[in-house]
Amino acid sequence: MQPLAVRRAFLASGLMLGASALAYAVRPRRHASESGSQLDLETLVPARFGAWEVDTTLAQPLVNPQTQELLDKLYNQILSRTYLGPQGERVMLSLAYGGDQRSSLQAHMPEVCYPAQGFKLLDLNDGAIELPGGSIPVRRLMTELGPRKEPVTYWFTMGGATVKDTWDKRMVQLRLLLTGQIPDGLLFRVSTLDADPQAGWAAQQRFVADLLAAVDAPTRTRLAGLAPATAP
Repeated sequence: MQPLAVRRAFLASGLMLGASALAYAVRPRRHASESGSQLDLETLVPARFGAWEVDTTLAQPLVNPQTQELLDKLYNQILSRTYLGPQGERVMLSLAYGGDQRSSLQAHMPEVCYPAQGFKLLDLNDGAIELPGGSIPVRRLMTELGPRKEPVTYWFTMGGATVKDTWDKRMVQLRLLLTGQIPDGLLFRVSTLDADPQAGWAAQQRFVADLLAAVDAPTRTRLAGLAPATAP
């Protein structure tokens, strides 16, 4: 671990420990999601937008790299769809919302879940999707399970903001806990079946850009942490 990362980890741990007494006194009694409108993934994400539409020909569109038991434990809502694009490309979308992101109930990230289910992790890198309304920090993976080659892009939002790493996540958790809120989180994941990771990630970026351009500003904030004031 790099020296800066070590210092950050110690500082974050100290802040969490130092705030524990206050957090106990303020004991979270409401979920962060309750401060705004209730989340309904089925209605939040349109089934058709731009040149994309849900592919209804697939009976089981998405293979989730988590067991159903774990999914039920971690998340309050899950939305899984496969969209057909203008060039015949298929993008698999998975949204997982958890109303309580404390300790063992925290979302499990794809770089952990995919290998746990037998996938090989061939590549892992951080990047960003640049949009007129702002930049979304993302993580990109290339995974493999036998003949299945699956490039993946994902990000995670907590308390209406995209968290880039463990440090960001801990700081948002701390802020919410100290204001008496239980931190919630949304994992946004898109993937394709493509042996060429660059082509897969490019298709996923086009999909994300078209989707976020098609929804209103509050939804962009919910899905990607983009501020309503600067979103297109």
